[in-house]
Amino acid sequence: MLKSDLISVLIQKKGITQKQAEATVEQIFDSMKEALVRGENIEIRGFGAFHVKHYDGYQGRNPKTGEVIPVKPKRGILFRTGKELRDRVNRSAGQPLPQDDEDRDDGDLAATGDE
Repeated sequence: MLKSDLISVLIQKKGITQKQAEATVEQIFDSMKEALVRGENIEIRGFGAFHVKHYDGYQGRNPKTGEVIPVKPKRGILFRTGKELRDRVNRSAGQPLPQDDEDRDDGDLAATGDE
């Protein structure tokens, strides 16, 4: 799925204009980027979480010459899926859902066309 696909979904499901949909998607992504740049984590229940991981600097080596090269500290971004998303993806892959999902609303599946 591309950003343009997200915009199309907003237009179709919410009946808003192309410009409004583009502005909405851009604002969401910009807010997420800014939070990650500040070192904040992002958690979206049922979907997953983005975590900023700090890596310490270290002494690396050039594999060709063997020369020692200092590697600066840096930050990376990790994404971990939420349980609900992971279960839905696995279900669509033919794996049964765990039996402890008694509190799930099965009417939710019919609305999304998963059955």
